[in-house]
Amino acid sequence: METDVRPVTGSLWRDRDFLIFWCAQTLSVAGDSFALIAVPLLVLNVTGSVAQMGLLTGVSGAASVAAGVFAGVLADRFDRRRLLIVCDVVRLVLYAAIPVVWAFGQHVWLLYSVLPLAAAVGMVFQVTYVSAVRGLAGGGRVTEANGMLYATAAAAGILGPTLAGVVAGHLGSTAAIAINAGSFGLSAVGVLLTRASRYAVEPVEPAPRGRPWRELLAGAEFLFRQPVLRTLTVLLSFFIFMTLGLTDIVIYRLKHDLGQPDSVVGVVLGVGAAGTMVGSMLVARVRRTLGFGPSWIGAQVVSGLAILGLGLAGSVWGVAAIMALYLACVSVAGICSMSLRQQVTPAHLLGRVTSAFWTIHFSLGPVGAAALGWGAARYGATAVFVFAGASCLLLALVALVTPVRQRHPERA
Repeated sequence: METDVRPVTGSLWRDRDFLIFWCAQTLSVAGDSFALIAVPLLVLNVTGSVAQMGLLTGVSGAASVAAGVFAGVLADRFDRRRLLIVCDVVRLVLYAAIPVVWAFGQHVWLLYSVLPLAAAVGMVFQVTYVSAVRGLAGGGRVTEANGMLYATAAAAGILGPTLAGVVAGHLGSTAAIAINAGSFGLSAVGVLLTRASRYAVEPVEPAPRGRPWRELLAGAEFLFRQPVLRTLTVLLSFFIFMTLGLTDIVIYRLKHDLGQPDSVVGVVLGVGAAGTMVGSMLVARVRRTLGFGPSWIGAQVVSGLAILGLGLAGSVWGVAAIMALYLACVSVAGICSMSLRQQVTPAHLLGRVTSAFWTIHFSLGPVGAAALGWGAARYGATAVFVFAGASCLLLALVALVTPVRQRHPERA
């Protein structure tokens, strides 16, 4: 593969390839926000069970973890541009199958077949996407690029959940899922319009014969040799256990505890997405001012307090405001973590390191999502929020006595 070795400099606002990629992914995330609302509503409206919501989230998460084992090798060994396009087309077909089949009757089993497959393909896409951003933006602009991508995705996510709630309320949840399917087509077209040379990876030696697992484990080995990345991976694995299923619990609280319609659920999550946009816009400045460690740990502390607040909020607008605060902090911590991995990882290993991180990171998530759903059904949403929030605060305290507290680990 021909590698473009020229440094990527200048303003991202004048970079044609990055701007096309940026717009395409923003539209895709807007479509994704429809599925974020529509799938849990579809399950809840058909089964009436928050435990089923948690179980489906858990099964899909498990499929992501399984795909993550191989996603990094694919991202490092194959044309990343072509891989992104293939993933988008496959997800378009999978999500489009739901409204088509649902037109002939309600089949919950279809969700357990399609959504895990879509989640697995989505993991391959995400690993490749993170690997591609460094090539598109350049190492020196990666935090800014991640902030721009997250900010506009969040802006699209503000309108998306609101429209998804309206569409689900008037046309049904499957109509909202069909819109999500179409968004993957837009994403594929956007990637197709960018130059292939911007996705090129550095040539690497072929994997040793008879030892394919060495290549699969190369990313994990790099993660655990780097002290900050190692600690972040462990801490974030427990964080995802506590938070992967939180959106389901918020929806359950709004529908079950507060008696709100689907349209209000969409509005609340749309307001919450505004927090992601704000956090994404501020993250580059926050990290420059405070450094990595204070930014990441501070965001985790506020996230834990916000989750506690969700258990105490008694009004719709209270839930919406706290969700905005929580998602703002999650975006700050997430962008800091992802940017650090992109900065310190060699380009030819970036796919496998990203894959290893997400595989380990999400390994406890499916169990946590199912556990949160079961806990909400048995003890109520408030108890789940209090437990999850207190646990996240504990993780932040642990981080204070680890290498994560460093202000500039990327310089080491």
